[in-house]
Parts: sequence; C-alpha cells; structure tokens
Amino acid sequence: MTEPAEGCLICAKHRREGRLVGPNVWEDEQVLVSHRPVGEDGTTVLGYLYVESRRHVPYLADLSDAEAEAIGRVVRRAARGLRTELGADFVFSAIVGTGIAHFHQHLFVRHPGTPAEYGWMAGDQWPDAPRGSTPVVVDLCRRLRPYLELEG
Repeated sequence: MTEPAEGCLICAKHRREGRLVGPNVWEDEQVLVSHRPVGEDGTTVLGYLYVESRRHVPYLADLSDAEAEAIGRVVRRAARGLRTELGADFVFSAIVGTGIAHFHQHLFVRHPGTPAEYGWMAGDQWPDAPRGSTPVVVDLCRRLRPYLELEG
C-alpha cells in the first residue's frame, strides 16, 4: 500500500479526519465504501456512496488489476444493495477525477418519482428526494453491508 499523500482529503478521510468523513458502509485492504456525510442542515440525500481505493492513486488507469477488480465487484454489489434497499429507479456511477487526485467513484440512486427536469446528476437537488439524518444514514449503511460481504 502506498503511503497516504500529504494534504489529500481522501487519505485524511480514511483516517477519519476532515470534512469528507461520512458513515462507512464497508471496507477491506483495497477498497473503502462510505455514504455522503450529512450537510449543514443535518441531513443528506439517501443513497449517495463513494467507492475509494485505499492506496493513494490519482486515476482509474493508475489502479492495479487487483484494485480495479475489487472496485468493480464492490460497485456491482453496492448498486444491487442500493436498488433493493431504496427501491431506486436507477443506480448511476461516475468517475470524474477532476476534484481530488485520489481515485474515487460516485455511486448514487435516482429515487422513484424524481421529476424529469432533474437530470441524472441532479437527482440529489430534487427537494422531495428522501433525506436522512446521521442515524438514518448509519442504518442504511448497516443494511447495505451484507450486499458487499456476499461471495460471488
């Protein structure tokens, strides 16, 4: 494993430090999955996950084959869990890589009833999207964990 990078917000998050820390869903030696933290209003839209490499690498192409395979499995399993637990219309995934130079993949749902004017990346801006406080988010993370622990 590469040493954490000085000043990297995601490396700090893995140490449970900084503003990005949210409830953990699951982790192993290669991957960490967490839910978006609550905002200033004490809530967050339910079903927005971050899948991150443990090792500090900036981009998808920098992952080892083993890391890429592990992330792929985790993303598929987390998507299945989100769809089942939240009854999501869709589960979207995005790797942008322009904000923080530490590999992270966004995995987020489109909740049933989201109006069409909220594009695929804007479902969390819908005022009626299901939101939860920290205890509600922690409970969702607890319910998602078994999907990530499945074999096969």
